[in-house]
Amino acid sequence: MGSVLPLLALRAFVETGRHGSLKRAADAMGVTPGAVSQQLKLLQERTGVSLFSRTRYGVELTPAGAQVHPALLRAFDQIEASLATLDAINARQTLTVSAVPTFAASWLVPRLGTFTDRHPDIEVRVEASSALADLRRDRVDIAIRHGLGHYPGLEAHYLMAPVLIPVACPKLLAEGPPIREAIDCLDYPLLQDSDRSDWRLWLKALGVESDPRIERGPAFDDDFLLIRAAEAGQGIALVRDLYAREEIASGRLAIALDRPWPTEFAYYAVTMPKAEEKPAIASFLRWLLDEAKRQTSAA
Repeated sequence: MGSVLPLLALRAFVETGRHGSLKRAADAMGVTPGAVSQQLKLLQERTGVSLFSRTRYGVELTPAGAQVHPALLRAFDQIEASLATLDAINARQTLTVSAVPTFAASWLVPRLGTFTDRHPDIEVRVEASSALADLRRDRVDIAIRHGLGHYPGLEAHYLMAPVLIPVACPKLLAEGPPIREAIDCLDYPLLQDSDRSDWRLWLKALGVESDPRIERGPAFDDDFLLIRAAEAGQGIALVRDLYAREEIASGRLAIALDRPWPTEFAYYAVTMPKAEEKPAIASFLRWLLDEAKRQTSAA
């Protein structure tokens, strides 16, 4: 036999053997019975083997044809299954979303199931990273960033602006001095953010300045770590309210002083220009904005 496989003729052989009829084989292939007959003739001429014999009910495989038909039938069924897999892969869309670890763990991931239920054809890949994603270089579709909303050359969609609240282990607060004003927090160990700015800004907004105790205490580069340290009774942490809601509701943390401070920073969903022209990105952004609006309304 030559190196080029007569796939059309082999398909005609498989379908005719499967159905025992030239007409039904033609229907399966979407061609005419004459075209099927011609392909069978070409295959028999090429192999020199008689593959079918005619009966009063149609055609049936000869002993030679019956010997090879099962293997070819399985082969074409596997080809069809492989094509179906490729079609399914083509139908699925993959969306890559980048977010800081705390936002991803505390807010995004717990809600992601509702998006998947609505859009089962879109596979979401979440990258949790403290580093700012480069949408062009990193092939990220949507980056959720915490900032002022100024991202030159990119589209920024406002999501929410969480406030900072001081939280601590209830046992620590119960056993320590009372906290009636912001300055009273300085009687406790302070758990700091990575650049030691949140406590200074929060206390300044509440009238406390120039106290050397403001800068002391261990620093953490993620709110999740701040919350864990506060749960362990190591001090008071100043964290964004949306990150500590579960811990406060469960009693693992308590609000040390109910003076939430709204910073100028907010969360934004950032995309490349015209990214919403892609249906998967547009669908995720709509869902994200709806969830953020629901979060704000419930606050």
